[in-house]
Amino acid sequence: MSIKSKIRTIPDYPKEGIMFRDITTLIKDGEGFREVIDLFVERYKDLDIDLVAGIEARGFIIGGAIAGMLGKGFIPIRKTGKLPFESISHEYELEYGTDKLEIHKDAIQKGNRVLLVDDLLATGGTALAGAALVEALGGTVAEMAFIVDLPDVGGRKKLEECGYKYHFLVEFEGD
Repeated sequence: MSIKSKIRTIPDYPKEGIMFRDITTLIKDGEGFREVIDLFVERYKDLDIDLVAGIEARGFIIGGAIAGMLGKGFIPIRKTGKLPFESISHEYELEYGTDKLEIHKDAIQKGNRVLLVDDLLATGGTALAGAALVEALGGTVAEMAFIVDLPDVGGRKKLEECGYKYHFLVEFEGD
């Protein structure tokens, strides 16, 4: 089974010229979903991490499953106005606009090592915003995990320039 073959491509979404890589077809497939989680758990089972943070919304699905399998706590990083408790926010650029992420002020303790999870790495804006939130609370990003990397969009280079470690399962060339 190929993880890549289970990911649907939707042209011109959310705007013209974007080739959206949709993991919902992958996670709908029980074997595919299990393979993704098993691969991440195998990689991170011996890594020194305290928490797993997932970025809304698909990062919740993958990150939550990884956290559960590793026996670690899960931290949601959400879009503006979705968290019920006091939070901090960080604005960032997407490949198709701007957005803002938030995290609860008490989600991470100083010195916590955090695995940051999202479904896809494109421009790196979302991942870097998530990292900024983790670090603003005194945590350290142990690594970033993605199912998909889009190397032509430039996010991987930005993460490298900022010194972050990352891991992805598949990549799609082109936009």
